[in-house]
Amino acid sequence: MIGPIILVVGARPNFMKIAPIHAELARRGVNQLLLHTGQHYDENMSKVFFEDLGMPEPDIYLGIGSGSHAEQTAKVMVEFEKVCFEHEPSMVVVVGDVNSTIACSMVAAKLWIPTAHVEAGLRSFDRKMPEEINRILTDTICDLLLTPSPDGDENLLNEGVAPEKIHRVGNIMIDSLMINLERARNCDIHSRLGIEKGNYGVLTLHRPSNVDDKDAFERIITALEAVGKKLSLVLPLHPRTRKQAEKFGLTVRLKSIPNIILTEPAGYLDFVALMASAKLVLTDSGGLQEETTALGIPCITLRENTERPITVTEGTNIVVGNETSTIISTAFEILENGGKVGQIPDLWDGNTAARISDVLISHIKNSN
Repeated sequence: MIGPIILVVGARPNFMKIAPIHAELARRGVNQLLLHTGQHYDENMSKVFFEDLGMPEPDIYLGIGSGSHAEQTAKVMVEFEKVCFEHEPSMVVVVGDVNSTIACSMVAAKLWIPTAHVEAGLRSFDRKMPEEINRILTDTICDLLLTPSPDGDENLLNEGVAPEKIHRVGNIMIDSLMINLERARNCDIHSRLGIEKGNYGVLTLHRPSNVDDKDAFERIITALEAVGKKLSLVLPLHPRTRKQAEKFGLTVRLKSIPNIILTEPAGYLDFVALMASAKLVLTDSGGLQEETTALGIPCITLRENTERPITVTEGTNIVVGNETSTIISTAFEILENGGKVGQIPDLWDGNTAARISDVLISHIKNSN
């Protein structure tokens, strides 16, 4: 008997990537197990996303919780190894670049379990980012590398990866976006927050380079104080950002930004609704760069680099770093002139889960 495919999620960005794959495999009657490591364990950061995406309760929940990178990775490895011994999976599927991604990949590789990495090949070329280390190591040991765009293929080939391991399948995030966009547009988030569609900006902020460095955090706040005078800003406050603002004594200043609306972390549908009707998005997230490109919303990325360069070369994204003057001038240019006109990259068509499923099933059949 062929064992199940184990789909691994660990943190909030993973859920949107696994949901369409889980649904497509279920439609095809494939034996699968949904495993949640519990790397993100806050109800607003996790449970609500399962509900919004229509995902079932996880078959397996490891309950790892918070900790340093080493602690989280080690705990996931210990617990996931037990799962693999018990269930003898035919394949493990990991997504993205969080600690759970590399932890489960390492366990599977050492047990000779075929492993597929969804969103393979993305590179920021900045090894100070923990996610970059996770991306590189995961791609080195996985059997199937499922890329979202041509740059992913090129990066892997340049690193010496065998071409037969690489499969360009498109962007799985866009599957989730297209499946849920209409439901999101029917949300009442705008009336709840008292904002007018098309007349506000959305902000997300959580990366260590921005919120763990007081000077960087203050530079961003200074820029937002200027932007807020021209446009209402909605900031769903990430737990890390809230914690660091309190640590640095910046909470009062953050709350005093003109026209700012601070909320708890938003559910997936609420956030898509906010993003889809925004005048612009400011973010240090990865996935939002892709979603704004798909929606044609101007995006300002508050980082020095991006592992998703296609959102810049073809999409609506502009990478500006965290210098005050650059953020302000870019935001004002968008407000005055409408921002970049991008295009949707090839294979960002909502059919990525079907292509991924084809690759997974073919590999399992050919391995038995």
